[in-house]
Amino acid sequence: MRRHAYLTGLLTLALALALAVCAFAQDKSPDELAKEFEDMTASTATEKPTVTKIVAKVEEGCKLLQAEGLKAVSKFKSKDSVFIFSGTYIWIHDMDGKMVMHPIKYKMDGNDLIGLKDAGGKLFFAEMNSLVKQKGAGWVDYMWPKPGEKAPSKKISYVKLCPVEGKELVLGCGVYDLPDEEIAKMKQ
Repeated sequence: MRRHAYLTGLLTLALALALAVCAFAQDKSPDELAKEFEDMTASTATEKPTVTKIVAKVEEGCKLLQAEGLKAVSKFKSKDSVFIFSGTYIWIHDMDGKMVMHPIKYKMDGNDLIGLKDAGGKLFFAEMNSLVKQKGAGWVDYMWPKPGEKAPSKKISYVKLCPVEGKELVLGCGVYDLPDEEIAKMKQ
């Protein structure tokens, strides 16, 4: 247990350092970079994300991490990231509920989110982790703000368990405002 906490702490420190180096290299603050990624996400919204595309991008992200290891996390929040697309993005958290990387809400990185509730009271990170533990991958619906907005909107995200360097990570990506009937089909 102590070793796990130590490794999680090292991962959090490495990610914070990577963000700081990225900001320094681009002569921008972390807040400026987060805003840039948020704007980039919004600029890609001309094409609506499809279920097929979301699943394919999460699969691609998992394969990248498995091939290159944790150092590949930076590729999920770079200016030219293929994982920011169609008005959405991929985030990475671990099975303890700790955010490994969020391209827009970087202040979540390193935080324990297992107890985070959405506007309706759903413990959605706990539900995501339970789902991937049982099935390996699937869809979870919850309320979450769209990029650039403060108010929560209906969102459904595809999450996948992705073992990387002996650590179980969860990659997720979602879409907003789908009709309830479509959400019900995705969750079957």
